[in-house]
This record gives sequence, C-alpha cells and structure tokens, in this order.
Amino acid sequence: MYYDKRFQTDIHFPFIAFSHRQISTASTDGWLLAKKPKFDDISQRLLEIDHPTLNKLIQRLSAGEHVQAETEAEKQCYKVIHDLDHINKKVHGSITSKKYMRNEIWSLIAAKGAPSWYITLSPTDIHHPISLYYATTKEEFHPEVQEYKHRIRSVSSNPVASARFFHFMVTLLITHIFGVNTTHSGAYGNTSAYYGTVEQ
Repeated sequence: MYYDKRFQTDIHFPFIAFSHRQISTASTDGWLLAKKPKFDDISQRLLEIDHPTLNKLIQRLSAGEHVQAETEAEKQCYKVIHDLDHINKKVHGSITSKKYMRNEIWSLIAAKGAPSWYITLSPTDIHHPISLYYATTKEEFHPEVQEYKHRIRSVSSNPVASARFFHFMVTLLITHIFGVNTTHSGAYGNTSAYYGTVEQ
C-alpha cells in the first residue's frame, strides 16, 4: 500500500479487477443455481423461449413502458428474466443489483418511516492532505503544501488512493456525525437507520 504501487497506478488494473470480480460472482451464483433441483426447469425454459416475444418485451421495457405479462409466452419470458435476476443480484454494477437496492430502501422506509435527511457527500480529494498522502509512496505522514498541478497529477494517477480516501471520509461521517455504533448521539440526533449508496 505504500512503496510498491504498480497495481494502484496501472490504468488497466481497476477495470480488469472489477471485471474479474463480476465474472467470479456471476459464475459462483450460476453454479449454485445449477446445483438446485429446479435447474432442469430453468434450462427447459431457456430452450423453449419465444424469441420474437422476448425481443418485443425488450423493446417495450427499454422504452420505459410498464409491461404486464398477459400471454403464456410473455409469462415464460418473465420467468427467464427472474432466473437471470437470481444470478445478477449480487453482481456489482448490474441493473438487477440496483433494483434490489431500491427494494431494500423501500423495505427500510416501511420499517422505519420516511427519511428525515438526504445527504450528498463529495470529498475533495485533490485538496485534502490525507488523500495526497495515500497517493504517495511515503510511509510517514507529513502535511505539505503542493502545487495544484502536482496534486491533480498525484490523485489522478492513483484511483485507489481516491477510493481509500472516500471510504475513510464516509466512515468518519457515519461514525462521528451520525453517531452509529458509538456511545454518543449524532449531530442530527439518534440515528435509527441509514442507507448509503455510491453513484454508478
């Protein structure tokens, strides 16, 4: 994490690592689904799916239309979509994962009530000394004033440093401002629940 930062500064590494994580998650969930007794029914639905009906559903859903399955072919297509959702729900960045996140938010609202605060956090990594420290190879932290171009170059060449800094700031916000898992109340009172997401 300090001296040797070849992977952190490699422009291809974040994409490759994220892609491998998606493939690993999809493969694992697909294997678990294949081990279940209902896999024979799923494979049969995939073989017998009506492609023209599926294409029409895709076009209508892409246009933002609310489609209610009416015919038997449409119902079978929706069952196939549900089978695929079972695999994609844990794949980060997938549309299905976002859908499950919305379901979690609605469930949280049903359990705790409507949220009182909507907070957007956007830490400025190019101005914060901790972020600049994460981007360097130094093991000891010594704050120093750097030129703007040097700060931009350091942070933009190391996306891992920005990610670590963002995680650090969000953790501080939840712990000390919201008072979660601490013995003191938060700045907005006692926090009964919270839900956080990262823009994708």
